[in-house]
Amino acid sequence: MSDNTTTNLIIPWVSLPDEILTNIFVFLPIKSIIICTSVSKAWKSLIKNPTFISTHLHHSLNKNKNQILLFIGLCSENQKEFYALHNEDDADFTEHARFDYPFHAPDLDPHNRKCIVVGTCNGLLFLSNFFHAAPNNGFWLWNPCVGKLLKLPSPNVTYATHGAFRGSSGFGFDPKTKDYKVVRVVTLLENFDLGKTRPQVEIYTLSTGQWRMRTGLAPICVLLRSGPQTFINGALHWVAFGVSDNNLRNFVLAFDLGDEVFHEILLPEFPGHMGLMSSVSVYRNSIAFFRKDNDFLHMWAMKEYGVVSSWTKVFSLPLFNLDFFGASDSIQRALGFRRNGEVILKLDGGRLISLDLKTGEIKDLRIMGHKKTIVDYYVESLVLLDKSAISEDTY
Repeated sequence: MSDNTTTNLIIPWVSLPDEILTNIFVFLPIKSIIICTSVSKAWKSLIKNPTFISTHLHHSLNKNKNQILLFIGLCSENQKEFYALHNEDDADFTEHARFDYPFHAPDLDPHNRKCIVVGTCNGLLFLSNFFHAAPNNGFWLWNPCVGKLLKLPSPNVTYATHGAFRGSSGFGFDPKTKDYKVVRVVTLLENFDLGKTRPQVEIYTLSTGQWRMRTGLAPICVLLRSGPQTFINGALHWVAFGVSDNNLRNFVLAFDLGDEVFHEILLPEFPGHMGLMSSVSVYRNSIAFFRKDNDFLHMWAMKEYGVVSSWTKVFSLPLFNLDFFGASDSIQRALGFRRNGEVILKLDGGRLISLDLKTGEIKDLRIMGHKKTIVDYYVESLVLLDKSAISEDTY
């Protein structure tokens, strides 16, 4: 076949109207779309356009087949961390894709190896190693499907600028501005008074690439640093504690990303002391609250989001179950939910199991987790493809 014939075959495809190309591209797998960026400058420009990235994401979120859960596990062979996507719509819970931890390169700063995933949203993972007074603390946004790792600029509140602090972060999508935001809630420990100290708040916006301080936003409280954040209904949620009538109390602190205001969600009443081993998780279109004591893991579900009276006790599960867990294993914590409503639990030995809340059936997911393991809904997206990002190869 001559070169002229080959050219004639290619040109009609390259010169198709953008509307037709968009309708074709949105149905392609991510890997195929990335390959298409190498076909021509026009295709690359179309695919990397924020409008197409948004269109593709909207299509992916509305696909019924996009039933994927993200797990963070540990390879038993080499003890390297990995990120795996699993299909929920088959009985065997098969692995859909796997990505290496982005900081495995031997020449990287060792503090990066201590990163945790704080949250996920629209195919992005928000990573942080901001725990200690290390010289190279940092935050990253990572899209493993397109291989983009974006290092955020240093926030305003650091050990160098403000001394010791306790900080918690969250990450989500602002539906009003169609932008991604990272929120830090930081309690300065110098002259700290639980009944008087109000946390500092700073917000990073992806479109501007900058942090900004917001003073006086947060109520007087302290967040549970070890507890995960939860993003649902356009708001971030953390478990917090404060003082009321000289008594410690737990509540859920919610931050609306659109209006940038905080509000408190009261927790259900439970006997005993305030629980530091508590967490909140997305449950269907609302939230669930977990509390662990010496003998049981307790769960409440908020049936109607924001309505305190709709809190409903779901279970009190013994931490030890010799018939299934074994004599040396017990429930360590709840990680999240499958879309069918089953709760995913991590055992002390690292094994992940799921519990059917209706039947009480327990399933071994045949996945080994570790201390940084999370479970979250996931959608493959092109978000960050249009950004100048730091990759694993160049960082």
